[in-house]
Amino acid sequence: MRKRRRRTQEDIALALGIKRSTLNNYENGISGPNIQILIRLSDYFGVAVDTLLRVDLSQLRLSQLYELEHGQDVFLRGSNIRVLATTVDSQNRENIELVSEKAKAGYLNGFSDPDYISELPAFQLPFLSSEKKYRTFQISGDSMLPIPDGAWVTGEFIQDWYELKDGDCCVVLTLNEGVVFKKVKNRLAEAGCLELISTNRAYAPYMMQVTEIREIWKFVHFISREVPEQSTSDQLHRQMEIIQEELAAIRNKLS
Repeated sequence: MRKRRRRTQEDIALALGIKRSTLNNYENGISGPNIQILIRLSDYFGVAVDTLLRVDLSQLRLSQLYELEHGQDVFLRGSNIRVLATTVDSQNRENIELVSEKAKAGYLNGFSDPDYISELPAFQLPFLSSEKKYRTFQISGDSMLPIPDGAWVTGEFIQDWYELKDGDCCVVLTLNEGVVFKKVKNRLAEAGCLELISTNRAYAPYMMQVTEIREIWKFVHFISREVPEQSTSDQLHRQMEIIQEELAAIRNKLS
């Protein structure tokens, strides 16, 4: 990135407040910058610290570097700087890989590893768009009722997280919690985070910083062996209808 900006080592060293020889050691892998220098590098180039640490910029295509330099940072916008590991069938069609409950623990470390992804079971759904990428995750727990525990949720891969709308249901791969399935409120612009909300009100909403997020898959459909139970809101709605019907009957009798 220094060379793309046509800056000398002396230019960057002066901006960072370090010696040119120190910067030369950084560039040649002889030594590494401390946290304060990483932050200064992040500010200077407009790149997230996570990107500096986790992404090998020398391996990016020119188009990807261009996106990075113009604000499309993978850890700020969820862009496609990190190539999504995927599989295709014998006709070169994108597979839908299955991530079971047992596989979710390994998925956090293997989500970007083509060898790991190639070991996952895969299938096709002909009614889904061939121009989009999908993956299916087995969810656990009752936080997203009426979708039951053990259901298989298929999501569409989201590259630009800023496009998410409040109320979208998403499978979110997080650094510390692994795979979670929640409704989202998009707070990226003002707070750099997503608010994750359960449909089951017994679970409190919470904030997830963008630097904790690795992937987002927007809900498309789910498959389950169980028939979803009627939600509490549906039950309340039906009870209100019954009360209204009874009141109408009373009015008719009085009239």
